[in-house]
Amino acid sequence: MTVAIAAISSEPLDVAAHLAAVADAHAGATASFVGTVRDHDPEADGTVTTLDYSAHPDAERVLARIAADLDRDGARLAVTHRIGTLDVGDLAIVAAVSTAHRAEAFDLCRELVERVKAELPVWKRQHTEDGTTHWVGMA
Repeated sequence: MTVAIAAISSEPLDVAAHLAAVADAHAGATASFVGTVRDHDPEADGTVTTLDYSAHPDAERVLARIAADLDRDGARLAVTHRIGTLDVGDLAIVAAVSTAHRAEAFDLCRELVERVKAELPVWKRQHTEDGTTHWVGMA
């Protein structure tokens, strides 16, 4: 396996760069996931206008460990999570996985994204159109 990208970024995310990072002559399949900021959330009262993502200083190390834990022969992985203020429609996470066969690519990409969601120390505060804010996933 090769972890081509495992990054936390304050810059806009580039889907094409992630796809290029996992391109390989042995890969017959590439699966990707693009998470975007949406205008609604079950925990929000009203329309969401922006999200503020913040990360623990070790977040990039944790992201690299998550990707490395998904070690499969011949797989290539690329994943980046955005931090900072994002507007509706902005990309919050991009993940791409290439493998020899499609089922494995789909499975690994899904597992990568689910583990990032569950384990990465990144938090978000959503802002709604009425000016209120709400931390998501905070106890």
